[in-house]
Amino acid sequence: MDLFGNETHLDASIQKPLADRMRPKNLDEVVGQEHLLGKGKILRVLLDKRDVLSLIFWGPSGVGKTTLGWLIGKHMKLPYVSLSAVNIGIKEVKEIIQKAKHQKIIIFIDEFHRFNKLQQDTFLPHVENGDIVLIGATTENPSFEIISPLLSRMKVLTLKALEPKDLTTILRRALNEDHELKNATLRIDEATIEELALLANGDARKALNLLEVCFKMAKKEGKEESVIDRNVLREAYQKNTAVYDKKGEMHYDLISAFHKSLRGSDADASLYWLARMIEGGEDPLFIMRRMVRFASEDVGNADPQALMLTMAAMEAFNFIGPPEGYLAIAQACVYLALCEKSNAIYVAYGRASSDARELPEYPVPLHIRNAPTKLMKELGYGENYLYPHNFENGLVPQEYFPPEIKEKHYYFPSNRGYEQKLLAFMDKVRKVKGKDSL
Repeated sequence: MDLFGNETHLDASIQKPLADRMRPKNLDEVVGQEHLLGKGKILRVLLDKRDVLSLIFWGPSGVGKTTLGWLIGKHMKLPYVSLSAVNIGIKEVKEIIQKAKHQKIIIFIDEFHRFNKLQQDTFLPHVENGDIVLIGATTENPSFEIISPLLSRMKVLTLKALEPKDLTTILRRALNEDHELKNATLRIDEATIEELALLANGDARKALNLLEVCFKMAKKEGKEESVIDRNVLREAYQKNTAVYDKKGEMHYDLISAFHKSLRGSDADASLYWLARMIEGGEDPLFIMRRMVRFASEDVGNADPQALMLTMAAMEAFNFIGPPEGYLAIAQACVYLALCEKSNAIYVAYGRASSDARELPEYPVPLHIRNAPTKLMKELGYGENYLYPHNFENGLVPQEYFPPEIKEKHYYFPSNRGYEQKLLAFMDKVRKVKGKDSL
């Protein structure tokens, strides 16, 4: 229901752009945002109870903030009005609230962060006393752009960039359900659909707009069939799309080249293979997962900062997204390439895991067992345990292995980077225990 009787302002119409025509008509048609709309998730529960409070939708462009606001209004069966802070002022908002004549309404405001703090203050009494359900959509961090009094009265819901699989679902739905597309004799293969989805970078509107441009370019007078292929997509996108099959051999070849370039300490080659994958549409999180693995497998304790920096880069990318977030990945890439390397952790864990699988399950020595009860203490649990902090330098001549494998040794630090210090300390520990140095 629309406040001014304009209930069809978001309805599909062939005269409108494809992105508008393909807006979901109900909550079940929404693709993505399962963390909010899935069974038992916060927004779905509130909607099922018809008890929606004032909300802030925070997320990148093209993930469905406006559509979701409209669907909430439709589901709640309340008067609904959609506005944008770009082209409306507080005076108009006040007039709308007054026109509602104390009837509860839903006001959706896109680009809400564009209202200044004084303008945002205007909403406080209406949100607090429940006159309106305010839904503000923003691409900016609400903590910095929205006043604290409003934030304390509204629930911030984070919308995520859509996954490539979500975008391919949306694109296939458009091809199968949109009146203009399904009635055209149009051919487009799965590889092109998937590439189009990757080029959209999580933005459904961008994906549908690009599909529409491709369709208009492919549609030729006098021809029975229109074909959207990679050449049409490249021209529509106006960028030379990298030749890249993220499911095929090249997917594995490029990530292998990237990993080996990092291991070989070649920062330039590492950056090249990184850029090849990103520009080709590889999932950045797939690349980051390999980099996190590399930080432990090939760097390890030679430079403990490597793992922390790589995790920080992944968090930074998740926080700001593409394309700016690619710089954080590049920063971590260069650091991994140029830091000291050691695979000692990788080798050590391999040895330990092999013994854990293949040797008998030796019992834990009594002196290092936990003894939470009197009976356990009487049975000797924890007896004769030497508490290192009670000894000089925190080192004690105490064995922690089962007796059967007390001479086992897994971790052999290199003499590179920080592992030099670890090697020296391990020798110090072994000396206290009466063992030979490594």
